[in-house]
Amino acid sequence: MNEATQNGPAVDQPEPQHESGEPHLAPNAGAEVEALRKALATAEEAVRTQRDQYLRAMAELDNVRKRTVRDIENAHRYALEGFVGELLPVRDGLELALRQGAKTDARTLLEGQQATLKLLDRALEKASVKILDPVGDKFNPAQHEAVLMQPSDTSEPDRVLQVVQTGYQLNGRLLRPARVIVAKAKDG
Repeated sequence: MNEATQNGPAVDQPEPQHESGEPHLAPNAGAEVEALRKALATAEEAVRTQRDQYLRAMAELDNVRKRTVRDIENAHRYALEGFVGELLPVRDGLELALRQGAKTDARTLLEGQQATLKLLDRALEKASVKILDPVGDKFNPAQHEAVLMQPSDTSEPDRVLQVVQTGYQLNGRLLRPARVIVAKAKDG
C-alpha cells in the first residue's frame, strides 16, 4: 500500500504544468480548445442575433397592436362618415323645400318630395339597407308584423295585401319588420 491510502483519502495531485503556467494538455487539446472557443463565440453571436431579432419582433408586434387600437378607435369614431355624407343631400333638399315654403305649388312640392325620397333611398342602398316592401309575398313572421287580417277576393290567404309601414334590413339583419295587412280566407 502506498502512503496516501494508509494515511487517509487520496489527494489529487496537481497536473504537470508548462513553463507558461497552463496545465499540460494532450497534443490535440490545444486545437480542441481553440475549436471550442470558436464554437462558443459563434454561439454567443447567434444568441445576440436571436435576441436582437426577438426584440425587433416584439417592438413590431407592439407597433401593430397600437396601430390596430388606433384603427379600431377611428373606425368607431368615423364609422358613419360615409352614410352621413350620403344623407346630407337629403337634408339639403328638405331645407330648400322649407325655404321655398308657400312660394311653391302642390305639383312642384310633390316632385321635390319624390326627389328627396329617391336621394334617401339611394343613400340607404349605398349603406346596404334593404327596403322590405312585401306586397303580394307570402306572410313571413320573421320579416313582417301583421297588423290586420282581412278577407280578399284578389289574393290567396296568408299573402301580404298592403304595407302599412315599410320594413328594413341591414346586411340581411332585420332592423324593423314591415307592418302589413294580410289576406285571410273569406268566411262562408
